[in-house]
Amino acid sequence: MTRPLIAVTGPSKKLKVGWWATQFILRLCGARSCYLSPAQPKLLQAVDGVVIGGGDDIDPEHYGESGDAGATYDAARDSLEIAMIKAALQAGVPLLGICRGAQLINVVLKGSLFQDIRPLRRKTPNKNSAFVIKKAYLQPSSQVAAILGKDVIGVNSLHSQAVNKLSSELQVAAVDGDDFVQAFEHQTKPFIIGVQWHPEYLPYSSCQRKLFHALVAAVGNQSKKLLPEHYNQYHIK
Repeated sequence: MTRPLIAVTGPSKKLKVGWWATQFILRLCGARSCYLSPAQPKLLQAVDGVVIGGGDDIDPEHYGESGDAGATYDAARDSLEIAMIKAALQAGVPLLGICRGAQLINVVLKGSLFQDIRPLRRKTPNKNSAFVIKKAYLQPSSQVAAILGKDVIGVNSLHSQAVNKLSSELQVAAVDGDDFVQAFEHQTKPFIIGVQWHPEYLPYSSCQRKLFHALVAAVGNQSKKLLPEHYNQYHIK
């Protein structure tokens, strides 16, 4: 039986740590993966699901605000991933957003972001860490809680932006101690999930692996595919 193919997006860097970690954990969960970045933007074959990875801040122009001159933006990556999210939503394939990826799903669905939450934090640390550094409190009735099998989990933190206004199509699945959104899910579509933390950096945690197992299971439970032409109609060449 052919393993499902999942497209993973990310930056054009020599050290693609996020991609390597995501590729590894998807392989553990029974899926193949392909990588799209501004340097390799073409989708060459049909895929069964999509992961939008973490990285630099999203340009605030995408949610109607002006930017911070000191922030790092990647216009080419914004364009690629906005196209991929729109294509995935149109095709109806499972979609997982990680950190920046979650934020961008919210933006594409007409939500907005806090450009810098660091001055707003009171109960959670401003220190970035790929290891568990704080807790996320899950909504008991949420899809994410059902997947992870817990009400409270330990998560890492590698972000200074976060969801501000949540899209009307989404609902909160988890928050942290400062009530910033840590996970959301689509209100009507079966597997459109965003998490603010980086589960791909916690492969040793069976709880975190469950999120990727659920993605692969969701892909296996449907026959829809995202075709190159779905993506190409949105991607600005």
